Amino acid sequence: MHVISKRKLQDFWIVHPRAKQPLDAWFRAAKRAEWESFQDVKKDFGQADLYDKFVIFDIGGNKYRLIAVIHYDRGKVFIRQVLTHAEYDRGKWKDD
Repeated sequence: MHVISKRKLQDFWIVHPRAKQPLDAWFRAAKRAEWESFQDVKKDFGQADLYDKFVIFDIGGNKYRLIAVIHYDRGKVFIRQVLTHAEYDRGKWKDD
């Protein structure tokens, strides 16, 4: 998959250094993936959830959330937001 954009991950881990390793691992796995459906995502990331148009990944043992939109037909993953668990719980990401 083509992941757009790693910059959002880097910006997040600058503020939250403990997130660097799990976010980088997610990025490498997503980049190698060839997802054709949400079921394919679930095979690689069993904790992933679907909400409306968003795919939500638990990162770092449930400490962080990565919100993405995946265009399976185009092979693209658009990172919308990376949040702490507390930020995610506030729900403002749903307005994106």
